[in-house]
Amino acid sequence: MRIEIVMPQMGESVTEGTVTQWLKNIGDYVERDEPLVEITTDKVDAEVPSIVAGILVEQLVEVGQTVEINTIIAIIDTVAKPGEISAPSPPVASASAAEVKPAVAMQSGGDQASYRSGGDVAVAERPARVVSSDAPGSVEDLRRTKSTPVVRRIAADHEISDLSAVPGTGMSGRVTKNDILQFIAEGKHSQPAVGERASVERASTPQQRPAPAMVVGERDRVERLSPNRLAIAEHMTRSLSTSAHAHTVHEIDFSAVTRARKAMKDDFASRGVNLTFTAFMVKAIADALVEFPIVNSSMDGDSVIYRGEINVGVAVALEDSLIVPVVRNVDELSLLGIARSIGDLAERARTKRLKADEVRGGTFTLTNHGIFGPEFGVPVINQPQAAIVSTGAIKKRVLVDQKTDAIIIRPTAIWCMSFDHRLIDGATADKFMARMREILEGWQA
Repeated sequence: MRIEIVMPQMGESVTEGTVTQWLKNIGDYVERDEPLVEITTDKVDAEVPSIVAGILVEQLVEVGQTVEINTIIAIIDTVAKPGEISAPSPPVASASAAEVKPAVAMQSGGDQASYRSGGDVAVAERPARVVSSDAPGSVEDLRRTKSTPVVRRIAADHEISDLSAVPGTGMSGRVTKNDILQFIAEGKHSQPAVGERASVERASTPQQRPAPAMVVGERDRVERLSPNRLAIAEHMTRSLSTSAHAHTVHEIDFSAVTRARKAMKDDFASRGVNLTFTAFMVKAIADALVEFPIVNSSMDGDSVIYRGEINVGVAVALEDSLIVPVVRNVDELSLLGIARSIGDLAERARTKRLKADEVRGGTFTLTNHGIFGPEFGVPVINQPQAAIVSTGAIKKRVLVDQKTDAIIIRPTAIWCMSFDHRLIDGATADKFMARMREILEGWQA
């Protein structure tokens, strides 16, 4: 039986992934749960394990190629023996809608995967793809004109209606994100005349314009962005065009937290846990979110989804990127539990050992710029969340006591919250920030 391996969804709002390295070659035997391929998204770099034991007979996605989630990337034969497969087998034909049989649930390493079975092929259950009757006739033409949602969105933003004009470097000439961005950067697309645009579309949808053509000097060095960096760029740009970003900035006195951390640090260390300031911050955020559920929400069309869990994503800086693992149900954890979770997630994030479920499902995000020394940062909302907090460095600063006018020196941090003004008013944002400040400034060891 042949099993299709698909591109997994490695994080909420993630729609595609890029293959960065095949860990097995065609003809290799792979154990169940053994790493098969490395992928990258804007959320995580991860190894995708095999869901079955067998021989890798096909690699359907090349290194560097970006495909949408649930796209078939490999096929494993569970019957073939080592040495029997020496060359790629013909592609498995897709069954028509009438031939699809009921799904059968299978368990793999604790994660449920769904399959449908037909003949000697079992394929991962995924949404059906319908090809219109006027689609190109040949398989090569079909692959040539197919593209990911990201590519189609970029093309639409730049009013490129015919993707066949874009030179594709993907499998069978498929247009990749890099291809469409390069096509736009080189100015090869043409903009329609103003009179040809529908007035309603012009008024309702802001038209994104390409950047001017770049002049590269003799001493300049040109490098392609990594797939991870490109994914982050797309995610951040999409966030700015989705949410009505507004910001509020507050200064927080960390004197009480500093004393509490000093008093508890050795006890935490004896339990194998490093007590950082981040743990106090996450705890304060969770407690404040309980009182302000609108900040822990998401917008879906004209509806508000009030999240039933408080899952705080904590941004972790990597060598040339970042990732946001999620601490789940933070409101149910003690400070010790939070500190332990943050330490574990951060360590595994830096060694690329995070699981898919650990980078999705966040309802609020904390990004701690302070470890690098800035006063504060202005963050971009992590979609589909409603808000994100950025923390500046904890530094000794000169303050004026508002009651006595005395000049004092205190360890403080400047926090900036970016919030979706479609959901959250300025007054609510300030009350939420004030509540976090009250929790931190009144911390008792």
